[in-house]
Amino acid sequence: MHVEEVIDADRPIVDAHHHFWLRPPEAYQLPEILADLDAGGHNVRATVFVQNAAMYRADGPEHLKPVGETEYVNGAAAVAASGIHGSRRPCAGIVGWADLRDPRVGELLDAHRAAAGGRFKGIRQQAQWDAELGSMARVAAPAHLLADPGFRAGFALLAPRGLGFDAWIYFTQIPELADLAAAFPETTIVLNHIGAPLGIGPYAGQRNAVFDRWSRDIRALAAHANVSVKLGGLGMPSYGFGFDTRERPASSAELAEAWRPYIEFCIEAFGAGRCMFESNFPVDKASCGYRTLWNAFKRIASHASEAEQDALFQSTARRIYDLKSEGLEN
Repeated sequence: MHVEEVIDADRPIVDAHHHFWLRPPEAYQLPEILADLDAGGHNVRATVFVQNAAMYRADGPEHLKPVGETEYVNGAAAVAASGIHGSRRPCAGIVGWADLRDPRVGELLDAHRAAAGGRFKGIRQQAQWDAELGSMARVAAPAHLLADPGFRAGFALLAPRGLGFDAWIYFTQIPELADLAAAFPETTIVLNHIGAPLGIGPYAGQRNAVFDRWSRDIRALAAHANVSVKLGGLGMPSYGFGFDTRERPASSAELAEAWRPYIEFCIEAFGAGRCMFESNFPVDKASCGYRTLWNAFKRIASHASEAEQDALFQSTARRIYDLKSEGLEN
């Protein structure tokens, strides 16, 4: 219902965050992301897959069942790496799931690495929780997970294995993530979806107050050099922009106007070298199409230098996720 010309079509992009799933009647797998890449028209060279509890093993030890998701995604990555769909490399990096509180988590981490080889980059154990809203995750996280001694014992196993941690939290938890980053300065941490400045429930109609609290805590988090941030996720309904409820989709100019204050603040606080754009598809597809999304990001970044734009659209993601295989050297 809304089709734009592609802005800056030749700019190389690494989509730093998307998902796959098969939850009938919904499906978003390799054919669907390839269709979005084709229809989008942007020069997306590679993507990073992030866990969402899909395709776990049906059999075997319970604590190793999440390896099924890594096996499934690595298979899709291998298909793409064959070149049958061209030079693009979906799932060049894979972020899986592990319960870091499990005393056997080291075995699970090693099994993930064995299943995906150099493509396996880290884990995401969803930690989002709010005192007013609870957890809206498919598998609800407990309060203050990031401070749990058992969680931190498992977290300590990541850096020695060369693995990072993707953090999906709400804006009310950013100080907890900063405390974790201070305790483990050698571990690479990536804040997902700009730290979720929510706009629903008790936060509906409180955009200025939420922004003030969010921006204060983002600046404090950015003081930790081991933390980077993904610029995206703002198309999710929980952020309260309302683009998902419109009769006709928003233009990239409209998206850019609404999202610019958040994205520009993150770039100012972290620097372009620790920021990376993400589609968060298919979740953000609730608000816009793939072409419109990346056009919005390009509008927001248009005043940045060429070096900064290169970092935002590809080189930060390539460095953080070490995408040096399959012709994706920095």
